[in-house]
Amino acid sequence: MNRTSESDIGKLILRLTVAIMMLFHGYAKIIHGVGFVENMLIKNDLPAILAFGVYIGEILAPIFLIFGYKTRFSAFIIMCTMLMAVYLVHPHDIFEISKHGSPLLETVYFYIFSCIAIMFLGAGRIAVDSK
Repeated sequence: MNRTSESDIGKLILRLTVAIMMLFHGYAKIIHGVGFVENMLIKNDLPAILAFGVYIGEILAPIFLIFGYKTRFSAFIIMCTMLMAVYLVHPHDIFEISKHGSPLLETVYFYIFSCIAIMFLGAGRIAVDSK
């Protein structure tokens, strides 16, 4: 008999936290567009069309995480999205500390390392892809 364990609930909570928080970023891109991202890409000699990939990393991948569909790949996509954000917007802030003593990119690191954890842990039993 397959029983949901406490670790499956923990995996669900981690997936939902990352996905729902990331969806706020995606929602902002829907409302305000991706012009800022396009400008940053152009400034870094990259094709502006890549800006539309943000919809995959900030909307589609988080929705997949919520349902536990292609979980490890979705977490990888979100992680890559955040790494690209660091490269484009915060390349000189990687080791910076805020005036409060915390890393300046604390939220970005949360996403990156939470996604790495999800890639190792998988979705758990409370997921579309559970076996």
